[in-house]
Amino acid sequence: MEIGIKGLQKVVVSEKNSAKTMGSGTLDVFATPAMIALMEETAWKSVAPELEEGCGTVGIHLDVSHDAPTPLGMTVICQSELVAVEGRKLTFRVEAKDEKGIIGKGTHERFIIDNEKFQAKANQK
Repeated sequence: MEIGIKGLQKVVVSEKNSAKTMGSGTLDVFATPAMIALMEETAWKSVAPELEEGCGTVGIHLDVSHDAPTPLGMTVICQSELVAVEGRKLTFRVEAKDEKGIIGKGTHERFIIDNEKFQAKANQK
């Protein structure tokens, strides 16, 4: 896995991903949990083609800020960049912005796993 892999995902802010609907607040703005999910999705999708057959990644740590609101109807663009690889641990820089500027940023760590083994372990709980 090479440092520098980049990802990009977009989403339109709607009632479905609003703070009011997701339970993270009472307003019709892009929800923090939706921003975090977008950041995770952008990161994992960026490295998925580089993984061995049967492997995936799981999120293990997030350190992000949500700095500005985004209203319904506006598009949020998320970018990720793989900035460190330590064995099976991957560290990404993540940033989300809307048409007016940056709305959130931070770091996200993921761990490379064997999908079948990981699911079996989870199912044993």
